[in-house]
Amino acid sequence: MNAVTKSLQPVTSLVNKAFNFNKYLAGAGFGAFITMALFFLMVALISLGDTDFDTSKARKLADVIMPERDIDTLFDDFEKPEEPEEQPEDIAQPELELAPLEGVEVAMPKPKANFGTGAGLFRDGEYIPLFKVTPIYPRRAQERGIQGYAIVAFTITETGTVEDVESLEGACGDPTNPDTVYRNCSMFNSAAKRAALKLKYKPKIVDGKAVRVPDVPHKFTFILEDND
Repeated sequence: MNAVTKSLQPVTSLVNKAFNFNKYLAGAGFGAFITMALFFLMVALISLGDTDFDTSKARKLADVIMPERDIDTLFDDFEKPEEPEEQPEDIAQPELELAPLEGVEVAMPKPKANFGTGAGLFRDGEYIPLFKVTPIYPRRAQERGIQGYAIVAFTITETGTVEDVESLEGACGDPTNPDTVYRNCSMFNSAAKRAALKLKYKPKIVDGKAVRVPDVPHKFTFILEDND
């Protein structure tokens, strides 16, 4: 170690002096020196390693070729699956046209009740309700066993609802007896007006636009039922 240190002492002294004089210049110089030294070392290593290998004793591997073979399968013959049956076409449901009865007085009994009410439908053009409405039988008429009918008139709006209901006619008598003699009475007018407000119609269309239809008449029939 002492011999190496003594041999490198002049170099170390020179390096210290150079860095004390100008450390940037000294660093650049030593960097260039080290780069050149590494370059010459790399050239020497390449020249020393550029020698031919002795291939006289090398062995060549033979090419491996797989022989052609027929592959046997477990099943030589097989049956193709049967084609699925065609699905039946969807059966269209029959279209039913349900329309209310015209010009017929129908008794519509309520469950567990001893009276019934009906509505005679007036046809004025195509102004027929989409469904029937059963009015509430007046208690006073029920208690007295009075039957009859009431005719009202109203306006059908652009949406098919009913407004501006007015009473046109009211009568008391037996609607089930063709020989009955009716007498004027207003006992069923209020119930008929309340029931008329619940009716729903198909709006009338003129030139592609819904319009109001005034003064459409409708008849409600009030019939008591016998207790079984």
